[in-house]
Amino acid sequence: MRRWFATPLWQRILLAILLGALAGWLLGERAAHIKWIGDLFIRLIRMMVVPLVLAMIVTGVAALGDPRRLGTMGGRTIGLLIAMTALAVCVGLGLGTWLQPGAGVQLGEVGAGTPAVARPIGEQLLAIVPVNPFAAIAGGEMLSIIFFAMAIGLGALLVGERGRPLVALAEGAAAIMLRLVHLFMELAPFGVFALIAATVGTHGLAVFGALFWLAAALVIGTLFQIFVVQAGLVAVVARYPIGRYFRGIVEAVLMAFSTTSSAATLPTTMKVAEEKLHLGKPIASAAIPLGVGIARDGTAVYVGLLTMFAAQIYGVALAPGDYAVLVLAATLLALGAAGVPSAALFMLTGVMSMIGVDDLQTAAIVAFILPFDRLLDMVRTVPNVTANLAVATTVARWEGELDLERKPHA
Repeated sequence: MRRWFATPLWQRILLAILLGALAGWLLGERAAHIKWIGDLFIRLIRMMVVPLVLAMIVTGVAALGDPRRLGTMGGRTIGLLIAMTALAVCVGLGLGTWLQPGAGVQLGEVGAGTPAVARPIGEQLLAIVPVNPFAAIAGGEMLSIIFFAMAIGLGALLVGERGRPLVALAEGAAAIMLRLVHLFMELAPFGVFALIAATVGTHGLAVFGALFWLAAALVIGTLFQIFVVQAGLVAVVARYPIGRYFRGIVEAVLMAFSTTSSAATLPTTMKVAEEKLHLGKPIASAAIPLGVGIARDGTAVYVGLLTMFAAQIYGVALAPGDYAVLVLAATLLALGAAGVPSAALFMLTGVMSMIGVDDLQTAAIVAFILPFDRLLDMVRTVPNVTANLAVATTVARWEGELDLERKPHA
């Protein structure tokens, strides 16, 4: 037991991924019977997300000291994340055009999984401001929760000492939530083992074979986004040692890959930001939770790929002007997607309609991909999380909240 707990958590998670794949291969569909263990772990982590976000953003905003810093930090964070998402859409469209993943694909009958109609952008923006913040908290509406928490933190800043009791309460709540998260994270290897085993047991190790080129394009696109676009931002703009950066984010990467949820990975992302990358508390407590609602690089690459996939299946010829419209539409869809598994897949109608693919045809694509989407989702969740960390690192440099003198925690 001592040796187990002395081993770094990310190494235990990596071992669980390998053993889970082996167990799924050996047990086959019987491995689905242990999936509840993984689901239980994810529920434990997600149970902490909303109270943790509320408490950490309030304390992070209050720690800024000057209300004007909230505007600069928030504006820089949101602007960078939107720009990164738009670039990721371009990467997906470019790879889809080059690799032609939809060429020669024939879809049969439309299966289950009809996609939802995407809301207009005006409605999406309006929904960020909650009419009833308690209803938003109960419903887990992350962007609304973040907006409300930032408003409370700003109010505490403006009233000064009179708001200190509320800030102290939030600090105590954040400490309790983080302690619980650390306890629950010790269960991560067991949850990851069960999730991987169930996925491999249900679909087999060769699950990517049916969609080889789409899966290959997604892997290439996410690697490009992480090691070229995001790494360039960290190395050139943030001037952060790139080797140290990638060593520091390993734990968050493994958690994102195994849980396929940006929201469930949030506690680990915040821990990595503060303890491994040494970003200041205002950044780790405010910018990271803000980013979890809109950091969608992997989703953006995937949406761009699926758009070209659909165009090739249905023989849609795209003009240069169509690509510009698609970049805008796909960026908005990716930004509006929830940080939960397969969220973007059910919101494709808003983009597909731009190229003349109707709801029934979109439903056929969703039904074709859905059985394999769990493993594809594991790939594309990683750049969502790393985008948040790359942008937070850059904003920390700009805001003077980066301490490279401290040695990373073991």
